[in-house]
Amino acid sequence: HLLCSLLVMSKHPLLENNNEKVFQNGTIITVTVGATVPTGFEHTAAEEVKEKIGVDARISKDRGRIYFPITTDKLFQVHLLRSVDNLCVVVAEYDHYQFKESKEETLNELQELASKLPWTNALEVWRLNRTLKKKKGHRKAGNATRAKSNAEPSEVPAAAAAETQQHELPQVTSPDDDDAKAEVTPDSETCQQDLEDTAPEVKLIKFRVTCNRAGDKHSFSSNEAARDFGGAVQEFFQWKADMTKFDIEVLLNIHNDEVVIGIALTEESLHRRNISHFGPTTLRSTLCYGMLRLCKPQESDIILDPMCGTGAIPLEGAIEFSESFYIAGDNNDMAVNRTVNNICHIQKRRADKGSPSGLPIDTVQWDLSNLPIRTSSVDIIITDMPFGKRMGSRKKNWDLYPSCLREMARVCRPDSGKAVLLTQDKKCFAKAISRMGGLWRKLHTVWVNVGGLHAGVYLLKRTGTVFGQAPEDVHESRGRGDAQKDERDDKELC
Repeated sequence: HLLCSLLVMSKHPLLENNNEKVFQNGTIITVTVGATVPTGFEHTAAEEVKEKIGVDARISKDRGRIYFPITTDKLFQVHLLRSVDNLCVVVAEYDHYQFKESKEETLNELQELASKLPWTNALEVWRLNRTLKKKKGHRKAGNATRAKSNAEPSEVPAAAAAETQQHELPQVTSPDDDDAKAEVTPDSETCQQDLEDTAPEVKLIKFRVTCNRAGDKHSFSSNEAARDFGGAVQEFFQWKADMTKFDIEVLLNIHNDEVVIGIALTEESLHRRNISHFGPTTLRSTLCYGMLRLCKPQESDIILDPMCGTGAIPLEGAIEFSESFYIAGDNNDMAVNRTVNNICHIQKRRADKGSPSGLPIDTVQWDLSNLPIRTSSVDIIITDMPFGKRMGSRKKNWDLYPSCLREMARVCRPDSGKAVLLTQDKKCFAKAISRMGGLWRKLHTVWVNVGGLHAGVYLLKRTGTVFGQAPEDVHESRGRGDAQKDERDDKELC
Protein backbone atom coordinates (compact mmCIF):
# COMPACT_ATOMS: atom_id res chain seq x y z
CA HIS A 1 0.00 0.00 0.00
CA LEU A 2 1.28 3.42 -0.91
CA LEU A 3 0.17 6.47 0.97
CA CYS A 4 0.28 9.99 -0.35
CA SER A 5 -1.36 13.16 0.87
CA LEU A 6 -1.94 16.15 -1.36
CA LEU A 7 -2.62 19.44 0.37
CA VAL A 8 -4.00 22.27 -1.72
CA MET A 9 -5.22 25.75 -0.94
CA SER A 10 -8.02 27.84 -2.41
CA LYS A 11 -11.43 29.27 -1.52
CA HIS A 12 -14.75 27.60 -0.77
CA PRO A 13 -18.18 28.24 -2.28
CA LEU A 14 -19.93 24.86 -2.03
CA LEU A 15 -20.62 24.05 1.60
CA GLU A 16 -23.55 26.42 1.69
CA ASN A 17 -26.68 26.10 3.76
CA ASN A 18 -28.88 25.02 0.85
CA ASN A 19 -28.52 21.38 1.96
CA GLU A 20 -28.86 22.10 5.67
CA LYS A 21 -32.62 21.66 5.28
CA VAL A 22 -31.96 17.92 5.25
CA PHE A 23 -31.58 18.12 9.01
CA GLN A 24 -33.55 21.26 9.80
CA ASN A 25 -36.82 19.80 8.53
CA GLY A 26 -36.24 16.46 10.24
CA THR A 27 -35.56 14.54 7.04
CA ILE A 28 -33.34 11.51 7.58
CA ILE A 29 -31.02 10.40 4.81
CA THR A 30 -29.17 7.12 4.38
CA VAL A 31 -25.49 7.02 3.49
CA THR A 32 -22.78 4.40 3.30
CA VAL A 33 -20.04 4.48 5.94
CA GLY A 34 -16.67 2.85 5.37
CA ALA A 35 -14.51 1.63 8.24
CA THR A 36 -10.96 0.35 8.46
CA VAL A 37 -10.61 -2.58 10.84
CA PRO A 38 -7.75 -4.82 11.97
CA THR A 39 -6.83 -7.06 9.06
CA GLY A 40 -8.31 -10.50 9.59
CA PHE A 41 -11.12 -9.31 11.86
CA GLU A 42 -13.42 -8.01 9.12
CA HIS A 43 -16.11 -10.57 9.97
CA THR A 44 -15.85 -9.69 13.65
CA ALA A 45 -16.40 -6.03 12.83
CA ALA A 46 -19.35 -6.91 10.59
CA GLU A 47 -20.90 -8.90 13.45
CA GLU A 48 -20.51 -5.94 15.80
CA VAL A 49 -22.16 -3.61 13.28
CA LYS A 50 -25.08 -6.02 12.99
CA GLU A 51 -25.44 -6.31 16.77
CA LYS A 52 -25.13 -2.63 17.67
CA ILE A 53 -26.53 -0.81 14.64
CA GLY A 54 -28.74 -3.50 13.14
CA VAL A 55 -27.50 -3.39 9.54
CA ASP A 56 -25.52 -5.78 7.39
CA ALA A 57 -21.95 -4.82 6.60
CA ARG A 58 -20.19 -5.66 3.35
CA ILE A 59 -16.58 -6.80 3.55
CA SER A 60 -14.38 -5.12 0.96
CA LYS A 61 -12.08 -6.95 -1.42
CA ASP A 62 -9.42 -4.70 0.08
CA ARG A 63 -8.59 -6.47 3.36
CA GLY A 64 -9.17 -4.46 6.50
CA ARG A 65 -12.23 -2.53 5.27
CA ILE A 66 -15.97 -2.90 5.66
CA TYR A 67 -18.90 -0.82 4.41
CA PHE A 68 -22.40 -0.50 5.81
CA PRO A 69 -25.45 1.76 5.41
CA ILE A 70 -26.55 4.06 8.19
CA THR A 71 -29.19 6.74 8.65
CA THR A 72 -28.19 10.17 9.88
CA ASP A 73 -30.19 9.80 13.09
CA LYS A 74 -27.89 6.89 14.07
CA LEU A 75 -24.62 8.46 12.96
CA PHE A 76 -23.38 8.82 16.54
CA GLN A 77 -23.47 5.04 16.93
CA VAL A 78 -20.61 4.49 14.50
CA HIS A 79 -18.23 6.24 16.91
CA LEU A 80 -19.20 3.74 19.62
CA LEU A 81 -18.03 0.71 17.64
CA ARG A 82 -15.06 -1.01 19.30
CA SER A 83 -13.71 -2.91 16.30
CA VAL A 84 -13.13 -0.05 13.84
CA ASP A 85 -10.06 2.14 13.50
CA ASN A 86 -11.07 4.93 11.12
CA LEU A 87 -14.40 5.97 9.61
CA CYS A 88 -15.44 7.76 6.45
CA VAL A 89 -18.66 8.56 4.64
CA VAL A 90 -18.66 7.22 1.10
CA VAL A 91 -19.16 9.71 -1.72
CA ALA A 92 -19.07 7.07 -4.48
CA GLU A 93 -17.78 3.55 -4.98
CA TYR A 94 -16.96 1.53 -8.07
CA ASP A 95 -16.58 -2.24 -7.80
CA HIS A 96 -15.05 -2.65 -11.25
CA TYR A 97 -13.55 0.64 -12.33
CA GLN A 98 -12.17 0.49 -15.87
CA PHE A 99 -8.86 2.30 -15.79
CA LYS A 100 -7.47 3.56 -19.09
CA GLU A 101 -4.36 1.92 -20.47
CA SER A 102 -2.18 5.02 -20.45
CA LYS A 103 -1.25 7.02 -17.40
CA GLU A 104 -2.26 10.33 -18.98
CA GLU A 105 -5.74 9.13 -19.90
CA THR A 106 -6.30 7.62 -16.44
CA LEU A 107 -5.24 10.76 -14.60
CA ASN A 108 -7.35 12.95 -16.87
CA GLU A 109 -10.33 10.71 -16.12
CA LEU A 110 -9.72 11.06 -12.37
CA GLN A 111 -9.70 14.84 -12.81
CA GLU A 112 -13.01 14.73 -14.65
CA LEU A 113 -14.47 12.40 -12.02
CA ALA A 114 -14.13 14.97 -9.23
CA SER A 115 -16.79 17.28 -10.70
CA LYS A 116 -19.22 14.44 -11.45
CA LEU A 117 -19.38 12.87 -7.98
CA PRO A 118 -22.51 13.17 -5.76
CA TRP A 119 -20.87 15.14 -2.94
CA THR A 120 -23.98 16.66 -1.34
CA ASN A 121 -25.07 13.95 1.13
CA ALA A 122 -21.53 13.08 2.13
CA LEU A 123 -20.74 16.71 2.92
CA GLU A 124 -23.92 17.06 4.97
CA VAL A 125 -22.96 13.97 6.97
CA TRP A 126 -19.51 15.45 7.48
CA ARG A 127 -21.13 18.62 8.84
CA LEU A 128 -23.41 16.64 11.15
CA ASN A 129 -20.49 14.54 12.31
CA ARG A 130 -18.63 17.69 13.38
CA THR A 131 -21.48 18.61 15.71
CA LEU A 132 -21.60 15.11 17.22
CA LYS A 133 -17.95 14.63 18.01
CA LYS A 134 -16.37 15.82 21.20
CA LYS A 135 -13.88 18.59 20.75
CA LYS A 136 -10.43 17.04 20.69
CA GLY A 137 -8.47 20.21 20.09
CA HIS A 138 -6.87 21.52 16.93
CA ARG A 139 -4.35 19.37 15.14
CA LYS A 140 -0.89 20.46 16.09
CA ALA A 141 1.98 20.91 13.70
CA GLY A 142 3.63 17.62 13.02
CA ASN A 143 0.44 15.66 13.73
CA ALA A 144 -0.36 14.98 10.10
CA THR A 145 0.18 11.28 10.58
CA ARG A 146 -2.26 11.30 13.52
CA ALA A 147 -0.62 8.23 14.97
CA LYS A 148 2.57 9.30 16.68
CA SER A 149 1.44 11.09 19.81
CA ASN A 150 1.12 9.05 22.96
CA ALA A 151 -0.92 11.70 24.72
CA GLU A 152 -4.61 11.12 25.33
CA PRO A 153 -6.85 13.58 23.41
CA SER A 154 -7.74 16.51 25.60
CA GLU A 155 -11.14 16.46 27.22
CA VAL A 156 -13.35 19.53 26.87
CA PRO A 157 -16.58 20.12 28.81
CA ALA A 158 -19.64 19.34 26.72
CA ALA A 159 -20.91 22.94 26.63
CA ALA A 160 -17.56 24.31 25.58
CA ALA A 161 -17.15 21.55 23.01
CA ALA A 162 -20.53 22.25 21.47
CA GLU A 163 -19.80 25.96 21.32
CA THR A 164 -16.39 25.46 19.74
CA GLN A 165 -17.61 22.92 17.21
CA GLN A 166 -20.46 25.16 16.16
CA HIS A 167 -17.91 27.91 15.61
CA GLU A 168 -15.92 25.61 13.34
CA LEU A 169 -18.80 24.60 11.08
CA PRO A 170 -18.58 25.85 7.48
CA GLN A 171 -20.54 29.05 6.93
CA VAL A 172 -22.00 30.68 3.84
CA THR A 173 -19.42 32.43 1.71
CA SER A 174 -19.76 34.70 -1.26
CA PRO A 175 -17.40 36.07 -3.92
CA ASP A 176 -17.48 39.44 -2.14
CA ASP A 177 -15.61 37.88 0.78
CA ASP A 178 -12.58 36.84 -1.26
CA ASP A 179 -10.48 39.92 -0.49
CA ALA A 180 -11.15 39.67 3.23
CA LYS A 181 -10.38 35.97 3.30
CA ALA A 182 -7.11 36.47 1.49
CA GLU A 183 -5.84 38.46 4.47
CA VAL A 184 -6.36 35.57 6.92
CA THR A 185 -3.42 33.29 7.61
CA PRO A 186 -3.80 29.94 9.42
CA ASP A 187 -1.06 30.87 11.89
CA SER A 188 -2.57 34.18 12.90
CA GLU A 189 -5.25 33.65 15.54
CA THR A 190 -5.55 37.39 16.14
CA CYS A 191 -6.24 38.20 12.51
CA GLN A 192 -8.76 35.39 12.27
CA GLN A 193 -10.55 36.55 15.40
CA ASP A 194 -10.69 40.12 14.06
CA LEU A 195 -12.12 38.85 10.82
CA GLU A 196 -14.75 36.76 12.59
CA ASP A 197 -15.77 39.79 14.65
CA THR A 198 -16.39 41.83 11.52
CA ALA A 199 -17.64 39.04 9.25
CA PRO A 200 -18.81 36.09 11.37
CA GLU A 201 -20.27 34.30 8.35
CA VAL A 202 -16.82 33.74 6.86
CA LYS A 203 -15.13 30.45 7.54
CA LEU A 204 -12.09 29.17 5.73
CA ILE A 205 -12.46 25.56 4.64
CA LYS A 206 -9.27 23.59 4.21
CA PHE A 207 -8.83 20.13 2.75
CA ARG A 208 -6.39 17.48 1.66
CA VAL A 209 -6.61 14.39 -0.50
CA THR A 210 -5.16 11.11 0.76
CA CYS A 211 -4.72 8.28 -1.71
CA ASN A 212 -4.30 4.66 -0.61
CA ARG A 213 -3.47 2.38 -3.54
CA ALA A 214 -2.87 -1.37 -3.74
CA GLY A 215 -2.34 -3.40 -6.89
CA ASP A 216 0.39 -3.93 -9.46
CA LYS A 217 -1.59 -3.28 -12.64
CA HIS A 218 -1.96 0.48 -12.31
CA SER A 219 -0.14 2.80 -14.71
CA PHE A 220 0.01 5.54 -12.07
CA SER A 221 1.32 5.99 -8.54
CA SER A 222 -0.67 7.03 -5.50
CA ASN A 223 1.23 10.32 -5.55
CA GLU A 224 0.09 11.05 -9.09
CA ALA A 225 -3.51 10.03 -8.38
CA ALA A 226 -3.69 12.25 -5.29
CA ARG A 227 -2.07 15.15 -7.10
CA ASP A 228 -4.41 15.16 -10.10
CA PHE A 229 -7.61 14.20 -8.29
CA GLY A 230 -6.85 16.70 -5.53
CA GLY A 231 -6.20 19.45 -8.04
CA ALA A 232 -9.58 18.78 -9.64
CA VAL A 233 -11.31 18.82 -6.24
CA GLN A 234 -9.63 22.15 -5.52
CA GLU A 235 -10.78 23.60 -8.79
CA PHE A 236 -14.33 22.32 -8.34
CA PHE A 237 -14.89 23.46 -4.74
CA GLN A 238 -12.44 26.33 -4.50
CA TRP A 239 -11.52 25.16 -1.00
CA LYS A 240 -8.54 26.22 1.05
CA ALA A 241 -6.22 23.89 2.92
CA ASP A 242 -3.66 23.92 5.68
CA MET A 243 -0.79 21.47 5.87
CA THR A 244 -1.86 20.06 9.25
CA LYS A 245 -5.11 21.80 10.20
CA PHE A 246 -7.29 20.68 7.32
CA ASP A 247 -11.03 20.54 7.98
CA ILE A 248 -11.90 17.98 5.33
CA GLU A 249 -9.88 14.93 4.35
CA VAL A 250 -10.96 13.46 1.03
CA LEU A 251 -10.03 9.80 0.70
CA LEU A 252 -9.23 8.11 -2.59
CA ASN A 253 -8.93 4.36 -1.98
CA ILE A 254 -7.88 2.21 -4.93
CA HIS A 255 -7.53 -1.55 -4.58
CA ASN A 256 -6.95 -3.22 -7.96
CA ASP A 257 -10.16 -2.27 -9.84
CA GLU A 258 -12.14 -1.23 -6.75
CA VAL A 259 -12.31 2.54 -6.23
CA VAL A 260 -13.93 4.27 -3.25
CA ILE A 261 -14.06 8.03 -2.72
CA GLY A 262 -14.97 9.20 0.77
CA ILE A 263 -14.70 11.93 3.38
CA ALA A 264 -13.04 11.08 6.68
CA LEU A 265 -15.20 11.17 9.83
CA THR A 266 -12.35 10.54 12.28
CA GLU A 267 -9.33 12.75 12.92
CA GLU A 268 -7.36 9.98 14.58
CA SER A 269 -7.81 6.24 14.84
CA LEU A 270 -10.42 5.06 17.33
CA HIS A 271 -7.99 2.40 18.57
CA ARG A 272 -6.18 5.09 20.56
CA ARG A 273 -8.72 5.08 23.35
CA ASN A 274 -7.41 3.20 26.38
CA ILE A 275 -3.64 3.48 26.55
CA SER A 276 -1.81 6.50 27.92
CA HIS A 277 1.44 4.72 28.92
CA PHE A 278 2.81 2.84 25.92
CA GLY A 279 5.33 0.03 25.76
CA PRO A 280 7.44 -1.35 22.91
CA THR A 281 4.74 -3.81 21.78
CA THR A 282 1.42 -2.21 22.78
CA LEU A 283 -1.50 -3.75 20.88
CA ARG A 284 -4.18 -1.62 19.24
CA SER A 285 -7.39 -1.66 21.27
CA THR A 286 -9.36 -2.64 18.16
CA LEU A 287 -7.22 -5.77 17.74
CA CYS A 288 -7.67 -6.54 21.44
CA TYR A 289 -11.44 -6.28 20.99
CA GLY A 290 -11.33 -8.72 18.08
CA MET A 291 -9.36 -11.23 20.15
CA LEU A 292 -11.81 -10.89 23.04
CA ARG A 293 -14.84 -11.46 20.82
CA LEU A 294 -13.17 -14.57 19.46
CA CYS A 295 -13.31 -16.22 22.89
CA LYS A 296 -16.83 -14.95 23.74
CA PRO A 297 -16.45 -13.89 27.41
CA GLN A 298 -19.39 -14.81 29.62
CA GLU A 299 -20.66 -13.41 32.90
CA SER A 300 -18.40 -14.29 35.87
CA ASP A 301 -15.62 -15.69 33.66
CA ILE A 302 -12.10 -15.42 35.05
CA ILE A 303 -9.92 -14.12 32.21
CA LEU A 304 -6.14 -14.18 32.44
CA ASP A 305 -3.48 -12.31 30.47
CA PRO A 306 -0.17 -13.76 31.74
CA MET A 307 1.97 -11.49 29.49
CA CYS A 308 -0.06 -8.31 29.67
CA GLY A 309 2.59 -5.75 28.65
CA THR A 310 0.76 -2.43 29.00
CA GLY A 311 -2.55 -4.11 29.81
CA ALA A 312 -4.23 -3.35 26.47
CA ILE A 313 -6.16 -6.65 26.30
CA PRO A 314 -7.52 -6.84 29.88
CA LEU A 315 -8.32 -3.10 29.81
CA GLU A 316 -10.40 -3.45 26.65
CA GLY A 317 -12.11 -6.47 28.20
CA ALA A 318 -12.82 -4.76 31.51
CA ILE A 319 -14.46 -1.86 29.66
CA GLU A 320 -16.43 -3.73 27.01
CA PHE A 321 -17.05 -7.12 28.68
CA SER A 322 -17.32 -5.88 32.24
CA GLU A 323 -19.25 -8.87 33.63
CA SER A 324 -16.06 -10.94 33.58
CA PHE A 325 -13.05 -10.49 35.87
CA TYR A 326 -9.56 -9.91 34.50
CA ILE A 327 -6.15 -10.74 35.93
CA ALA A 328 -3.23 -9.00 34.20
CA GLY A 329 0.32 -10.08 34.92
CA ASP A 330 3.84 -9.81 33.59
CA ASN A 331 7.35 -10.69 34.74
CA ASN A 332 8.63 -7.22 33.83
CA ASP A 333 8.16 -4.60 36.54
CA MET A 334 8.05 -1.77 33.99
CA ALA A 335 5.22 -3.53 32.14
CA VAL A 336 3.27 -4.00 35.37
CA ASN A 337 3.75 -0.32 36.23
CA ARG A 338 2.49 0.72 32.79
CA THR A 339 -0.57 -1.47 33.21
CA VAL A 340 -1.34 0.03 36.61
CA ASN A 341 -0.92 3.55 35.23
CA ASN A 342 -3.21 2.80 32.30
CA ILE A 343 -5.86 1.41 34.64
CA CYS A 344 -5.62 4.52 36.82
CA HIS A 345 -5.88 6.72 33.75
CA ILE A 346 -9.12 5.04 32.64
CA GLN A 347 -10.53 5.18 36.16
CA LYS A 348 -9.80 8.90 36.43
CA ARG A 349 -11.30 9.58 33.02
CA ARG A 350 -14.46 7.72 33.96
CA ALA A 351 -14.68 9.50 37.31
CA ASP A 352 -14.29 12.89 35.59
CA LYS A 353 -17.26 12.02 33.39
CA GLY A 354 -19.35 11.01 36.39
CA SER A 355 -19.30 7.30 35.48
CA PRO A 356 -18.48 4.52 37.96
CA SER A 357 -14.70 4.40 38.02
CA GLY A 358 -14.25 0.81 39.19
CA LEU A 359 -12.91 -1.78 36.76
CA PRO A 360 -13.04 -5.59 37.19
CA ILE A 361 -9.29 -5.99 36.83
CA ASP A 362 -6.28 -6.75 39.00
CA THR A 363 -2.54 -6.63 38.23
CA VAL A 364 0.23 -8.94 39.44
CA GLN A 365 3.94 -9.34 38.77
CA TRP A 366 4.84 -13.00 38.36
CA ASP A 367 6.92 -15.71 36.74
CA LEU A 368 5.07 -16.98 33.68
CA SER A 369 6.28 -20.55 34.16
CA ASN A 370 5.12 -20.60 37.80
CA LEU A 371 1.85 -18.69 38.01
CA PRO A 372 0.47 -18.12 41.54
CA ILE A 373 -2.95 -19.36 40.42
CA ARG A 374 -4.87 -22.48 41.37
CA THR A 375 -5.01 -25.39 38.96
CA SER A 376 -8.17 -25.42 36.75
CA SER A 377 -9.41 -22.04 38.00
CA VAL A 378 -9.27 -19.86 34.85
CA ASP A 379 -11.95 -19.79 32.15
CA ILE A 380 -10.13 -17.90 29.40
CA ILE A 381 -6.49 -17.09 28.71
CA ILE A 382 -5.83 -14.36 26.19
CA THR A 383 -2.42 -12.86 25.53
CA ASP A 384 0.06 -11.42 23.05
CA MET A 385 3.04 -13.80 23.08
CA PRO A 386 6.59 -12.57 22.38
CA PHE A 387 7.29 -12.51 18.64
CA GLY A 388 11.02 -12.81 19.24
CA LYS A 389 11.69 -9.46 17.54
CA ARG A 390 11.11 -6.42 19.75
CA MET A 391 10.68 -8.60 22.82
CA GLY A 392 12.58 -11.83 23.57
CA SER A 393 14.22 -13.83 20.80
CA ARG A 394 13.32 -16.65 18.45
CA LYS A 395 15.81 -18.89 20.20
CA LYS A 396 14.28 -18.30 23.62
CA ASN A 397 10.79 -18.91 22.23
CA TRP A 398 11.62 -22.59 21.64
CA ASP A 399 11.82 -23.02 25.42
CA LEU A 400 9.28 -20.36 26.38
CA TYR A 401 6.34 -21.49 24.26
CA PRO A 402 6.13 -25.13 25.49
CA SER A 403 6.62 -24.03 29.09
CA CYS A 404 4.03 -21.29 28.67
CA LEU A 405 1.43 -23.59 27.07
CA ARG A 406 1.85 -26.18 29.81
CA GLU A 407 1.39 -23.64 32.60
CA MET A 408 -1.62 -22.21 30.82
CA ALA A 409 -3.07 -25.73 30.56
CA ARG A 410 -2.56 -26.20 34.28
CA VAL A 411 -4.54 -23.12 35.33
CA CYS A 412 -7.22 -23.40 32.63
CA ARG A 413 -10.44 -25.33 33.29
CA PRO A 414 -10.57 -28.73 31.50
CA ASP A 415 -13.29 -29.15 28.87
CA SER A 416 -14.62 -25.57 29.02
CA GLY A 417 -11.45 -23.46 29.11
CA LYS A 418 -10.22 -21.53 26.07
CA ALA A 419 -7.12 -19.65 25.03
CA VAL A 420 -6.67 -16.91 22.42
CA LEU A 421 -2.99 -16.43 21.66
CA LEU A 422 -1.36 -13.97 19.26
CA THR A 423 2.10 -14.70 17.84
CA GLN A 424 4.14 -14.09 14.74
CA ASP A 425 6.54 -16.96 15.53
CA LYS A 426 4.28 -19.44 13.75
CA LYS A 427 6.83 -22.24 13.32
CA CYS A 428 7.75 -22.32 17.00
CA PHE A 429 4.10 -22.11 18.07
CA ALA A 430 3.02 -24.92 15.73
CA LYS A 431 5.76 -27.17 17.10
CA ALA A 432 4.84 -26.35 20.70
CA ILE A 433 1.15 -27.03 20.04
CA SER A 434 1.95 -30.36 18.40
CA ARG A 435 3.54 -31.41 21.69
CA MET A 436 0.43 -30.34 23.63
CA GLY A 437 -2.13 -32.48 21.82
CA GLY A 438 -3.37 -34.03 25.01
CA LEU A 439 -4.03 -30.66 26.66
CA TRP A 440 -4.92 -28.19 23.90
CA ARG A 441 -6.90 -28.52 20.68
CA LYS A 442 -6.65 -25.85 18.00
CA LEU A 443 -10.08 -24.69 16.84
CA HIS A 444 -9.46 -21.69 14.62
CA THR A 445 -6.77 -19.34 13.34
CA VAL A 446 -7.21 -15.70 12.29
CA TRP A 447 -4.35 -14.26 10.24
CA VAL A 448 -3.70 -10.63 11.09
CA ASN A 449 -1.30 -7.84 10.25
CA VAL A 450 0.48 -6.47 13.31
CA GLY A 451 2.78 -3.58 12.54
CA GLY A 452 3.51 -4.99 9.09
CA LEU A 453 4.16 -8.51 10.44
CA HIS A 454 2.02 -11.48 9.38
CA ALA A 455 0.83 -13.00 12.64
CA GLY A 456 -1.76 -15.52 13.77
CA VAL A 457 -4.45 -15.34 16.43
CA TYR A 458 -4.98 -18.92 17.58
CA LEU A 459 -8.17 -20.04 19.32
CA LEU A 460 -7.45 -23.10 21.45
CA LYS A 461 -9.82 -25.32 23.43
CA ARG A 462 -8.70 -26.95 26.68
CA THR A 463 -9.36 -30.67 26.45
CA GLY A 464 -10.81 -32.73 29.27
CA THR A 465 -7.44 -34.32 30.01
CA VAL A 466 -6.46 -33.78 33.63
CA PHE A 467 -3.20 -31.90 33.92
CA GLY A 468 -0.41 -34.20 35.05
CA GLN A 469 -1.87 -37.29 33.41
CA ALA A 470 -1.18 -36.54 29.75
CA PRO A 471 2.09 -37.80 28.24
CA GLU A 472 2.70 -34.29 26.89
CA ASP A 473 3.03 -33.02 30.45
CA VAL A 474 6.50 -34.54 30.73
CA HIS A 475 8.96 -33.47 28.07
CA GLU A 476 12.57 -32.57 27.66
CA SER A 477 13.40 -28.90 27.49
CA ARG A 478 16.55 -26.93 27.01
CA GLY A 479 15.41 -24.62 29.82
CA ARG A 480 16.62 -25.12 33.35
CA GLY A 481 14.42 -26.05 36.27
CA ASP A 482 11.68 -27.77 34.25
CA ALA A 483 12.27 -31.16 35.88
CA GLN A 484 11.86 -29.70 39.36
CA LYS A 485 8.73 -27.86 38.22
CA ASP A 486 7.21 -31.06 36.80
CA GLU A 487 7.86 -32.84 40.11
CA ARG A 488 6.24 -29.99 42.06
CA ASP A 489 3.21 -29.98 39.76
CA ASP A 490 2.75 -33.73 40.18
CA LYS A 491 2.91 -33.41 43.96
CA GLU A 492 0.37 -30.59 43.90
CA LEU A 493 -2.12 -32.74 42.01
CA CYS A 494 -1.70 -35.82 44.24
